[in-house]
Amino acid sequence: MNIDNIYHDLIANIPANQVLMNEPMKNHTSFKIGGPADIVVIPSQVEHIRHIMMSCQKWNVPFMIMGNGSNLLVRDKGIRGVVIKMSGLFNRVWIEGACIRAQSGVLLSVLSRKALKAGLAGLEFASGIPGTLGGAIAMNAGAYGGEMKDVVDWVQVIDFDGKLYIYNNDELQFGYRTSYIQGKPLIVTEVNLSLAPGNPEESKAFISELTRKRQEKQPLSLPSAGSVFKRPEGYYAGRLIECAGLKGYRIGDAQVSEKHAGFIVNLGEATAKDVITLIETIKQKVKEVAGVELEHEIRIVGEE
Repeated sequence: MNIDNIYHDLIANIPANQVLMNEPMKNHTSFKIGGPADIVVIPSQVEHIRHIMMSCQKWNVPFMIMGNGSNLLVRDKGIRGVVIKMSGLFNRVWIEGACIRAQSGVLLSVLSRKALKAGLAGLEFASGIPGTLGGAIAMNAGAYGGEMKDVVDWVQVIDFDGKLYIYNNDELQFGYRTSYIQGKPLIVTEVNLSLAPGNPEESKAFISELTRKRQEKQPLSLPSAGSVFKRPEGYYAGRLIECAGLKGYRIGDAQVSEKHAGFIVNLGEATAKDVITLIETIKQKVKEVAGVELEHEIRIVGEE
């Protein structure tokens, strides 16, 4: 693979401190797990993204997109090719009236706070979601009765040939933890949100209550990738796992959280293999006990 060639091509157009070689992915995921990526690029403008994709095509090097790494498990041998990390620098925000336009790398929690400060309501549900705006659009992220589909006006994307397109809310085909964007050769670059004038004190109280609920129910003190499984129709994944006797069950340093069985936590030195084995064990046991097939929602990438 032409890693040296593409590296020099990239740093000719992107600041060198934004192009990282042989970079441990455990430094870029909330799980704190993952082997090295050949190259991680942290773009700060659309032209950087376009250049990365053109360079990858030129040198026949694969690439993948990530946000903040909060829903990502990278396998232990890492990732071959280029990782485009949208969070970090691609995070500008503009507020005009009741509309917020933002680059896709901004954290949802940051965006929620900015909406609160601007006296806008409708994004409170996102205050504790750890991912980026772009990732939230792709999976129609939601919590406590709110979803991204409720607030999105339009989304700008770039395709793998570097062309920009805009999709409105209807065209995005939002569903439960899915959208038209998911799985397509498209990268979200900008989002326009339509909110409403609100009462800052009410919004602040609502966010405080959601924060309290998360702290009570979720294992926020240990590395994880959030809720591991999609909610099966008519059930709660955490409850099924608990009823299967797996709360607290561990393989290596990967453990089913003792606080919330829908989470797998890293006790310190968990490997991706530990986590994947634990996921498969959970699926098998829940199928045996409850007859329900769990489907994981965390994204698993990299070389086995």
